[in-house]
Amino acid sequence: MPEVAGRLRAAASALIAGALLVALIGPATTQAVDPPNIDRFMAALGAVESNGRYDAVNSTSGAIGKYQIMPSNWRAWSLKYLGDANAAPTSDNQDTVARRKLSALYAWLGDWASVAHWWLTGDGDTNPNHWSDFSRRYVNRILTLMGESPLPRRLSAPASPVTATAPGAARRVFDESSREINFSGGWGEAAFARYNGGQVRYAIEGGATAWFTFTGSSITWIGPKGPTRGQARVYVDEELVATVDVFASRYRARSEIFSMSFDRPGTRTITIEVVGTPGRETIALDEFVVGG
Repeated sequence: MPEVAGRLRAAASALIAGALLVALIGPATTQAVDPPNIDRFMAALGAVESNGRYDAVNSTSGAIGKYQIMPSNWRAWSLKYLGDANAAPTSDNQDTVARRKLSALYAWLGDWASVAHWWLTGDGDTNPNHWSDFSRRYVNRILTLMGESPLPRRLSAPASPVTATAPGAARRVFDESSREINFSGGWGEAAFARYNGGQVRYAIEGGATAWFTFTGSSITWIGPKGPTRGQARVYVDEELVATVDVFASRYRARSEIFSMSFDRPGTRTITIEVVGTPGRETIALDEFVVGG
């Protein structure tokens, strides 16, 4: 009888110790399941963004590595997914960060086409009929490399460059290559996949100007913002209407820099004049959007 009681006490002690150990260490960690075909998507994304080069650096935007991650995003994502904002962008770290971020995007957006569109534009709109032609081409390149079917044709293709909006209104997009936009004072060209058409015009010298005569009821200037971007004066029909500052703590390839609406449609001229802000002189034009 003493032996039985001793064994019971030992068993009870073992059970208590086991319960305490589970309480201390918690339940076993459940590994997250990768979304379907993520390896194929990552290979295709890397091929399109950098030809698969882990050492690639975009000379205009500073985007780094195989997946062309912006430096500010790298710090934020490496802190979140590696636990170190200053983690070096080694090939293993790039793959880990990209895999974790892409998995989160897939869980949010639901399909790889929408994830590719977000990677290019930062836009969470999952309706391909709302995407630009450039974005659709970018997404289709990735889908094709994955062995997937490309996006179907638009349900209602807009007549280029006009896209329908509210009844009675229209948006006309004039990118920097349009012959209707004039430049003086030394504007260069910069290429980056996330620009409309993959390119912008930029200037750094104070007094450099770009002007555009349009007919409509509104005008919007789209271009990049970032840490190296400065100030510009905006004139409409030779009247100074705004001085804009295009500085941002992190780089954004496409932003609404200036927009103005008018009481009625008419023919007007918008002029952008570079201020030449010391230390951050750059001003860039991706496109003008004319409404009405």
